[in-house]
Amino acid sequence: MTRIQLLTIVLAVGVASMTIAYRAEVMVAQAQNYFTGGTPTSVDATAVRTTRLKFKAGSRSNWHTHTWGQLLMVEDGKGLTQERGGPVREMLPNQPFFTKAGVEHWHGAAPDTDMLQLTIYEGTVNWLGPVSDKEYLTKPTK
Repeated sequence: MTRIQLLTIVLAVGVASMTIAYRAEVMVAQAQNYFTGGTPTSVDATAVRTTRLKFKAGSRSNWHTHTWGQLLMVEDGKGLTQERGGPVREMLPNQPFFTKAGVEHWHGAAPDTDMLQLTIYEGTVNWLGPVSDKEYLTKPTK
């Protein structure tokens, strides 16, 4: 290898390193422009599960619990949910519903409307028995 070739390689590596360092600095500076009081750090979310479920009109889950809790949001259509012993509640798009850990509940589509639901939870699901037609067809609160 000649000195010119070696110098060319060293210069190429140096330019590449400076470019990468500059891009990293720009990314950090840009991130700081979006937050006040400090830039948040990303926290491990590998155990968090996200699912989009399409419920056909009249379909619903069994009663169940979650070890961490569950966050639901209807994206499209109309749904129903109920915590054991509580009222049946109507779920409409863009309204989040959180069920605490260990609380028995169910959710599904309204009897006459399909529903697309975003589900976020962590941990395990403990599946229980089916929701009866009487429970499901109870008039929901708004």
